[in-house]
Amino acid sequence: MASILQSAFTYSTSLSFICNCSKRNSFRVRCNVIEPLKYDNGPPCISILNNNLLDSKFHLGNTMIKNDTRLRIFSGTANPALSQEISCYMGLDLGKIKIKRFADGEIYVQLQESVRGCDVFLVQPTCPPANENIMELLVMIDACRRASAKNITAVIPYFGYARADRKTQGRESIAAKLVANLITEAGANRVLACDLHSGQSMGYFDIPVDHVYGQPVILDYLASKAISSDDLVVVSPDVGGVARARAFAKKLSDAPLAIVDKRRQGHNVAEVMNLIGDVKGRVAVMVDDMIDTAGQL
Repeated sequence: MASILQSAFTYSTSLSFICNCSKRNSFRVRCNVIEPLKYDNGPPCISILNNNLLDSKFHLGNTMIKNDTRLRIFSGTANPALSQEISCYMGLDLGKIKIKRFADGEIYVQLQESVRGCDVFLVQPTCPPANENIMELLVMIDACRRASAKNITAVIPYFGYARADRKTQGRESIAAKLVANLITEAGANRVLACDLHSGQSMGYFDIPVDHVYGQPVILDYLASKAISSDDLVVVSPDVGGVARARAFAKKLSDAPLAIVDKRRQGHNVAEVMNLIGDVKGRVAVMVDDMIDTAGQL
């Protein structure tokens, strides 16, 4: 480096400045310009790699993304079979994750692979046992956030506490809002839920919510059975589900609708009082958002 600087000064352009100041304080500059510096830097000191020696994944033109995608799918313990089906459909392997429980019930989560800069999808329904599965989801989200994941999407096909979306009596908790806050604060960037108990639950989140429906899958199944629309009747198990059942009936060539009128004496206890509509001799399709005790069915 010293020799290069010395040569640069040796061959540098010489400038001659002659300044004559007259009584009128005039300023005159005369410049003698010499040919610009021509210096051979010599061979590079850093070797240039041969492109043929580079691994194919370093070339931008090939399908590196196919083998090294930035999308990761991890499964909780609530429904690993569903997670496996999703990953197979996407053509990906499930992400490696370690989940265990201590003797006192605490949940331990460790990602077994890097998710830095990745779009991570965590498949974890909060079905029974709801409290345990919700806590597991929160710990999974926190682990991904601390591992520098770019985006974290919580895939929750069954959203626990969705029924607690409003106050029906005094001094009640709106637990659906509480769970939404927990998921958001844990670090999730997006939530994907299926057939929420009520649409207003989406408003409890401060992050985007993708609300998908299982209706198309059920409609395809019924179509495969080749049942005539004249033989079908869509049944709503309660008055609150009439809108859902009516929308379903329209997709079945505007099939007739029946409604079950029931009275609920307490939690998980329902008594059917009356059936509104004709179901005799028909194939009844009962539409509901969730099955807990199956007492209504």
